[in-house]
Amino acid sequence: MAKKITIDGNTAAAHVAYAFSDVSAIYPITPSSPMAEVADEWAAAGRKNLFGQVLHIAEMQSEAGAAGAVHGSLAAGALTTTFTASQGLLLMIPNMYKIAGELLPCVFHVSARALAAHALSIFGDHADVMACRQTGFAMLASNNVQEVMDLALVAHLSTLEAKVPFLHFFDGFRTSHEVSKIEEIEYDEMDKLLDRKFVDEFRARALNPEHPHLQGTAQNPDIYFQNREAANKYYNAVPAIVEKYMEKVGELTGRHYKLFDYAGAPDAKHVIVMIGSGADAAEETVNYLTARGEKVGLIKIHLYRPFCADRFIAAIPASAEVLTVLDRTKEAGSLGEPLYTDVCSALLEKGRNLCVLGGRYGLGSKEFTPSMVLSVYKNMAGAKKNHFTVGITDDVTFTSLPVDEKIDVAVPGTTRCKFYGLGSDGTVGANKNSIKIIGDHTDLYAQGYFEYDSKKSGGLTISHLRFGKNPIKSSYLVDQAEFIACHNSSYVTRYDMLASAKEGGTFLLNCAWSKEELEDKLPAVMKNQIARKKLKFFIIDGLHLAIKAGSAKSTNMVMQAAFFKLANIIPYEEAEDYMKKAVIKTYGKKGQKVIDSNFAAIDNASAGLVEVDYPEAWATTTYGAPVVEGCDDEYYKNFIKPIIAQKGDELPVSAFDPSGVVPTGTTRFEKRGIAVNVPVWNKDKCIQCNQCSLVCPHAAIRPVLIPEGTEKPEGFETKPAIGVKGYEFRVQISPLDCSGCGSCANVCPAKEKALVMTPAEKVSEEKNYAFASVQPEVKVPGAVNVKTSQFKKPLFEFSGACAGCGETPYVKLITQLFGDRMIIANATGCSSIYGGSAPTCPYTKNDEGHGPAWANSLFEDNAEFGYGMRIAYNQRREKLVELVSQLKEKVGDCKECVEACQAWLDGKDDAELSKAAAARLVPIVEKCKDCGCEADEIAKAIYKDRDCLVKKSVWIFGGDGWAYDIGYGGLDHVLASGDDVNVLVLDTEVYSNTGGQASKSSPTGAVAKFAAAGKRTKKKDLGMMAMSYGYVYVAQVGMGANMNQLVKVFSEAEAYKGPSLIIAYAPCINHGIDMSNPQAEIKKAVECGYWQLYHYNPDYAAEGKNPFVLDSKEPTGDYQEFIRKETRYASLLKTKPEIAESLFAKSEKDAKERLQKYEELAK
Repeated sequence: MAKKITIDGNTAAAHVAYAFSDVSAIYPITPSSPMAEVADEWAAAGRKNLFGQVLHIAEMQSEAGAAGAVHGSLAAGALTTTFTASQGLLLMIPNMYKIAGELLPCVFHVSARALAAHALSIFGDHADVMACRQTGFAMLASNNVQEVMDLALVAHLSTLEAKVPFLHFFDGFRTSHEVSKIEEIEYDEMDKLLDRKFVDEFRARALNPEHPHLQGTAQNPDIYFQNREAANKYYNAVPAIVEKYMEKVGELTGRHYKLFDYAGAPDAKHVIVMIGSGADAAEETVNYLTARGEKVGLIKIHLYRPFCADRFIAAIPASAEVLTVLDRTKEAGSLGEPLYTDVCSALLEKGRNLCVLGGRYGLGSKEFTPSMVLSVYKNMAGAKKNHFTVGITDDVTFTSLPVDEKIDVAVPGTTRCKFYGLGSDGTVGANKNSIKIIGDHTDLYAQGYFEYDSKKSGGLTISHLRFGKNPIKSSYLVDQAEFIACHNSSYVTRYDMLASAKEGGTFLLNCAWSKEELEDKLPAVMKNQIARKKLKFFIIDGLHLAIKAGSAKSTNMVMQAAFFKLANIIPYEEAEDYMKKAVIKTYGKKGQKVIDSNFAAIDNASAGLVEVDYPEAWATTTYGAPVVEGCDDEYYKNFIKPIIAQKGDELPVSAFDPSGVVPTGTTRFEKRGIAVNVPVWNKDKCIQCNQCSLVCPHAAIRPVLIPEGTEKPEGFETKPAIGVKGYEFRVQISPLDCSGCGSCANVCPAKEKALVMTPAEKVSEEKNYAFASVQPEVKVPGAVNVKTSQFKKPLFEFSGACAGCGETPYVKLITQLFGDRMIIANATGCSSIYGGSAPTCPYTKNDEGHGPAWANSLFEDNAEFGYGMRIAYNQRREKLVELVSQLKEKVGDCKECVEACQAWLDGKDDAELSKAAAARLVPIVEKCKDCGCEADEIAKAIYKDRDCLVKKSVWIFGGDGWAYDIGYGGLDHVLASGDDVNVLVLDTEVYSNTGGQASKSSPTGAVAKFAAAGKRTKKKDLGMMAMSYGYVYVAQVGMGANMNQLVKVFSEAEAYKGPSLIIAYAPCINHGIDMSNPQAEIKKAVECGYWQLYHYNPDYAAEGKNPFVLDSKEPTGDYQEFIRKETRYASLLKTKPEIAESLFAKSEKDAKERLQKYEELAK
């Protein structure tokens, strides 16, 4: 009997790919990265492939690099694979043509994902794979996790015999991240199907000087065409070869596949044709409808390229009258999407005359439900609308089908559950463990899918779990649930969590409230739902129980135990034992203390459950906590509010700007209220240093200056401002915007802390914050320093970054210093997600309406993108120089005009001078442009481009994955250009956004994804490489180590008339550290010599000074002690103790050698 395992689609693909591969060249990209991560973990653990070797994994600098390495490895005779998606797959296309053209067998495993167009989407559709249909790769699609394992095997077997490379794809997130119980195909079973003759043939073709040949020649017009046609027979043979291995896998597993699988009535009149996970939802619907006598069917395409028209036609029932082809992509401007045009061509070529309709669905992982499938069948039976969309409301071009009937097609006996959690609170992890427990230890089938909003940790998560006696093919979110749990009590007034609750179901609420307090704390609408649906209602104080158990982080274990107690899916005693075993497996590397606290949390859960006997009056009551309504801003009400309330699916097409543009300054509307504890200011202990404001990752705490004698709200306490005569001072917190990290309180240097973290429910500062936020910004005279910088309004606020984020304080400070004239090019990564995710924007405007203009292009091209902005403004301002010079000549008799023109020409490249000159010049040209003199047209042209008069500060933001790896070539070129751009590298030493993979910034010995056994090579010295040009301003900074150096560097770098590169050390949640005190971590890193502070200013040389200044002191801290307190290092001591010590010693040696180089430069 086959072994059943509970895994996700990515792991299923990696399991097979590992077996058949000698080499894997990889690069991280969501959602495919986990395939490479698990392969790396298996390799680190010594797993052997079918050839008796450990897979060799090579992390490259980009997907283009990975594809090149794959090509070279194949050419040299090693079976090679890679894993990718979206833009990453597109970067591989040039090499895909080469690999296919040279008939090199391999399999690319792709978790299909949307492409960035008007906006980035990391979610699933077929835009990326459809862009590869012309490359010559065979394309094989899997619809669910079980198929991923089965058809990945078919792909690897087929490519070896066919000699044609394969692209095996499945839907990103919906399949790649769905956790499901499936049957595993073990390596000894795979081996029985492998004909090693084809492996030998492949290896015999390898480039080898002992039997040399030449490939990849250049050909002229006389022969290229013929040679291109020479491979036709190989493609003609592919369908039969794939069928052969589908049959062999079917004989092995009992699961049989065809190139085109048909499901439904044998005499169906209306048939849907589609690829991917949506086919499972369609099949569920077909089963539901045919059971009710409907004549409907479904063709599920597996082999998309080569497209075998004969097999496709044979799959269509003879009774069929109408086909609807559903594409999960949009090909703008085409006659139809790719699959639709292929189907039309096949029918025409084979003479089958049918009505064919085309439709688009599911772009960017948009839900595709049985109710939507039903609407497609209704369209075939009725209006026969062509080129339609389904799942959205298109009120602009009216393409959408109405979804006017809701159906529930779930197999009887299926239990459906939803869990509402907060990102990084452990809810998702606990639910994954629950699925594995139920899947691995019972006969039940299990499925889990996890929904996230666009925040980093601290955002909304919704876990969708299903359990049943039959295989689960529901490839859509749970919309009717027998069990719902809310793990964060602030959600009760924010989200309609019980709309999907089934009558008689169970609702579990994690809160600190007593049964009596629920009357005031729950909104009336929630009480109505609980009573009308006759829900069994339980509360539990998970945080209190977790703290009692020894760790607040164990709250997720309390809630998991409570779920097993209430859901009654398996006996609780068994579940408890399984949970504790899972704790050991999950947290074993973190020490016995962590294990014990989680055990205690599980033990405490049962006693902490309280059943609520609510009154019947709840069914009709109108009394309760007010639902969060937000503000009256029209954009907020019409666009942001529905999305935040999880009702974005209901927004029509007309709600969106066609180009994807959104206004800035909208995070202020959110007021998420996610903090458990917030800081409270004690004015008597405050020394007015403003460090708390500087380090706040979310700009939720700010110093306020108000004129003496100003009427203030009650409770708005102030004290005389130090150094700013005539003003009162206050530190103001916005509790609803605070993430509760505690960084501000921890950094406070006062002898007795002026900030005390206090339970959020005991703090009421909303009125004070509202008053403080409308006070005009006070221009504090003198040079900018740490203190005075914080009196400037932050033009980056309330982002979706993690609590305690090490990156955002740098970004915020830059906007305070230069934000009113900033243009930002932001590389894809953490900084683009917390900086530019819909529906809100954290970049905002000052009192004059000015603020950062921000844009994201891609990951790899960010330096070039920002450089393009710089040269655009250079060119536009050059025209202004010409116009202002002409105006000066034309108005020579007007002294005021001449002086204003000259002032601008002299000061145009200086920030403050250009501001002052523009302020003088604009009123003059505005007055002159219609006065009737000969300078009118010139004045009009200057006035039209007046927004270019002030010098623009162009900034290029990105992480180390961009700057050190994928974008390094472009970054190097832009720095070498000599143009005036400013680059900020937020160095977390890992690919933070994709989950913590190693980059060339990762130091020796650090454990990261793609470096499970510790990184073996030292950190790249990006700063030293940039300094080699001699004309680039370069600095390394660390906020918590030297705040004054940081402010000085930012000011100098921006003022430098040339390229600048600032590398900022940013502690990250991926490091496995206490994120309540990231600034202390930075300080320790510098004190022990792990990170160095310096700045290199080429202007110093002109003054006869050494341009290099080492700003950090001789290390006094213990390097080894520092790294061993970070999980990313300490975990290596547990998993690979035999190599950890030598790698740690090498890491310290590398750091000392780097410091010695800097000391030499500083002499």
